[in-house]
Amino acid sequence: MPRATRPPRLLHRVPRTVGAVRTYALVVLLGACGIAILELVREQTGTPGFFVGLGLALLPVAPLVAAFRWVGRAAPQPWAQVAFCFGWGACAAALIAILANSFATQWIAAATADPSYGDRLGSVAIAPVVEESAKAAALLLVFLFRRRRFSGPSDGFVMAGFTATGFAFTENILYLGNAFDEDVENGTGVLNSVTAATFFVRGVMSPFAHPLFTVATGLGFGAAALAVRRTRRIGLPLLGLASAMGLHALWNSSSDLGESGFYVVYGCVMVPVFGLLAWLAVWIRRRRLRAVAGELAVYAAAGWLGPAEVPALASMPARSLARALARSTGGRPAGRAVALYEADAAALALLRHRARSGGPDREPDFAGRERELLRRLWLRRATAGPALSRAAVLEDLLPPCFDPLGPIGALGPLGRLGSLDGALGGPLDGPFKGPALGLVPGPRRSGPVPSAMTAGPP
Repeated sequence: MPRATRPPRLLHRVPRTVGAVRTYALVVLLGACGIAILELVREQTGTPGFFVGLGLALLPVAPLVAAFRWVGRAAPQPWAQVAFCFGWGACAAALIAILANSFATQWIAAATADPSYGDRLGSVAIAPVVEESAKAAALLLVFLFRRRRFSGPSDGFVMAGFTATGFAFTENILYLGNAFDEDVENGTGVLNSVTAATFFVRGVMSPFAHPLFTVATGLGFGAAALAVRRTRRIGLPLLGLASAMGLHALWNSSSDLGESGFYVVYGCVMVPVFGLLAWLAVWIRRRRLRAVAGELAVYAAAGWLGPAEVPALASMPARSLARALARSTGGRPAGRAVALYEADAAALALLRHRARSGGPDREPDFAGRERELLRRLWLRRATAGPALSRAAVLEDLLPPCFDPLGPIGALGPLGRLGSLDGALGGPLDGPFKGPALGLVPGPRRSGPVPSAMTAGPP
């Protein structure tokens, strides 16, 4: 039986004053941009049109957010970060786009004395460059100041999706509001209205258009996060951005390709590319879960994790069940502890995966980051370990002998979600002996440890 030791101590923490100031500055910036863009949209659509557009534009947001959260659930991003990406797209990027597009279109129309030419050129050549660059700025900021959040293409995929979803939300308010205003002026009925047609095209047929474009940029940043050479770290995001601009320009030009141009581009380009990205999202998620299982097995061999925790942490249904089991007896604090444990375990696995693949140049602060994550896992292991172990058994990932509470039938009327009082709130038997959220045993000293990254505390 492993001996109990103190949890590893954290390294000296850097003062967070700079980070707090940066956060407040971003909140103020996004708030100011949000107020400005909403007022600009309201001026163009009118107040009734603004509220109609706002209500209709909200409808596609929830499915898109749920889809991108699903992609990133294997190693979830903090809500603050995805909220920043969404806010940047909806506020800052939208404001930059509407101002720059308007200026460029007016300048071209004045220079050529042809307003229609200015509109066409602005839609095909100016808007894709401006809008995709504005959305890419959010990814660039995260890449520069939160590099550890970019563990691979999955993170770029998710953050780009949230940024583009926010941008599309604000843009839809403008288009739908203008359509409603036109319908009011013409007295058009609901079924034959421009508003209904606009919502069908933008909210039903192509709500994924902006996310599809910007995901190309996100994949470029995600690949750059794994690159060692400086040229690749710079070139891959630029390649992704160029791809996003090209797809965006093709989409915008579809209306100029004849009566069937829109349907040709939609059916021959947008739908196949969307299918490819959907397949890529599933593949990225599975690949990340396999990486979590492989890397956490090393920490389990060293004793930092229980043997039944690894398959549970590599299974999304088992993770969800573990949180439900914890909440059923320990309330929301216990469920929150299990959720944080799962997120930290996934972050630890991906940290080691990057360091093992790219060496010290890719993760120069690996030792300190690993130690911090191990300490956080250590403090929650007594709560999360039994819940995860039981979830692994209930999901048929492991035989019943791994159940920390014994046979399921012994739980009485509570059935599958049986009481975890002993596991979450009281002394435990076996290797998890100790109070909930308290000190837990140190890693086993027997057996080989694959690298110094899993060495135990002093």
